[in-house]
Amino acid sequence: MTQATYSTGSDPRGVAVVDVNSDNQPDIIGTNHNDNNISVLLNTGNGTFSAQTTYSTDSGPDGLAVVDVNSDNKLDIIVANYGGETVGVFLNTGNGTFTTQTSYSTGSNVDDVAVVDVNSDNKPDIIVTHHWADKVGVFLNTGNGSFTEQTTYPAESEPGNVAVVDVNSDNKPDIIFTIYSRNSVGILLNAGRGTFTAPTTYSTGSGPQDVAVVDVNSDNKPDIITTNYYDDNVSVLFNIGNGTFTTQTTYSTGHFPRDVAVVDVNNDSKPDIIVANIWDNNVSVLLNTGNGTFTAQRTYSTGSDPLGVAVADVNSDNKPDIIVTNTVDSNAGVLLACWN
Repeated sequence: MTQATYSTGSDPRGVAVVDVNSDNQPDIIGTNHNDNNISVLLNTGNGTFSAQTTYSTDSGPDGLAVVDVNSDNKLDIIVANYGGETVGVFLNTGNGTFTTQTSYSTGSNVDDVAVVDVNSDNKPDIIVTHHWADKVGVFLNTGNGSFTEQTTYPAESEPGNVAVVDVNSDNKPDIIFTIYSRNSVGILLNAGRGTFTAPTTYSTGSGPQDVAVVDVNSDNKPDIITTNYYDDNVSVLFNIGNGTFTTQTTYSTGHFPRDVAVVDVNNDSKPDIIVANIWDNNVSVLLNTGNGTFTAQRTYSTGSDPLGVAVADVNSDNKPDIIVTNTVDSNAGVLLACWN
């Protein structure tokens, strides 16, 4: 796979690849940390992309999610503004353009954001991690794409990236987050009505950065995958069935792995691990062998310091492609799949 690149703003970080203009072709949405904005690059129809359109955020946008939050069947953009100590909501106007952001105060620096219905009212809520305040914040959706003030929950020391998935099979989404300074991953179980228990933690490698929660061993229980920045590997923790997890198994990646996606990239119905390696200027692909174990990595070159990674079929050939944010190059890289 050889990457094609598209200009973004300065220091692009988070990335999502979803159809925001209802033409059945996934578009690229990313945060530009130094420019205090987001980029939207529309898919032109063959896996190439238009020049970016940008929308202003508060200071230091980092993580993002793209979810319909106001029930109009159009995907909206939600951004964690690290420096601005806010979460920003951009409503989709219907043709892949967006309103000016509405900001909600977080009160401290926020690293990452997930948007999932946590209180079973069929309205997606906002969950953020407060890196230095050692907590997780939950903003409940009031029903028209606006949100309540946040409720916060203790989250150990320096929570990082976050996923929200039902891990104990009670039909209530739980919060899973990396704990950078404790070399662990934390779980806040949903106690009902969008409230959460105290965290339970499990050991990972050193400096866990990103987390994905996906069933990788086909037992219908979602497992935890983290990238371990200082150990140059990923951890896989199997779900044993009640929201508790096994000791990690690790697999080598490149140097300083950052973001991870867990998606079937070779069309064998088994989710694979894709990791952006900042120091090596590449992505690792670890193929699932069928029982939740993974092959040694294959690597593919990117631009300089890839951080964010997403996987989507952008050229309609039924093969998942890899999209990365190259932070030093200020661009998005698109690697079209060439799997056999």
